[in-house]
Amino acid sequence: MRVLLVGYGKMGQLVGELAPQYGCEVAGVIDPVSPRHGGAADADGWSGVDVAIDFSTAESIVTNLPVLARRRINLVVGTTGWAPHEPALRKVVDQSGIGIVVAPNFSTGVVIFDAIVAQAARLFAAQPEFGAFLHEAHHAAKKDAPSGTALLLKRSMEQAGFPRPIDVAASRAGFIPGTHTVGFDGPAETVTLTHTARDRTAFARGALAAAKWIQGKRGWYTMKDVLGIA
Repeated sequence: MRVLLVGYGKMGQLVGELAPQYGCEVAGVIDPVSPRHGGAADADGWSGVDVAIDFSTAESIVTNLPVLARRRINLVVGTTGWAPHEPALRKVVDQSGIGIVVAPNFSTGVVIFDAIVAQAARLFAAQPEFGAFLHEAHHAAKKDAPSGTALLLKRSMEQAGFPRPIDVAASRAGFIPGTHTVGFDGPAETVTLTHTARDRTAFARGALAAAKWIQGKRGWYTMKDVLGIA
């Protein structure tokens, strides 16, 4: 399977390093600030690419996704911060007939953690004395705050029926790969659930697994679809 890397920062490089373990060949890189940049999304060199894995920027997604979709290249997108453009991009994906997996976090543990958090929110929703909070911490270079994963968790809690405000806080410091803590606090007790990433390989491996899974499919999917989680 030929893979195009869109964005060649730390995540893009890690995906490239692990690609052979998943039977993938890196066809090239789209990243104007990288010496490995092989051209824009419409470059002739990307003919025959099966899937593009995108860990770039929100601005790049809006530009590159429509071009790659029209070229019938499937997509795996881990970039966040482009939610306002999602309706328009969904139309592009639908019209092009490609398959796409979109996730703010490709870690298997995070996807399962999200399901656990939703169930906890459902249980605590009926306990009016309990409030909820969400704290996430990432490395100092991460631009978006709160993280896309934090927003996903908050949305899952709300969709599970938690009716009260959920306080969300973010920290950026050092080299933290990613930690997310969800808490439910009552008059005399606190319950917390935490996911901690030890390094970025969990995200890269999940993206590569998604790239293999999306082959032969059409439509808009998430990592819950990839892992078979309802």
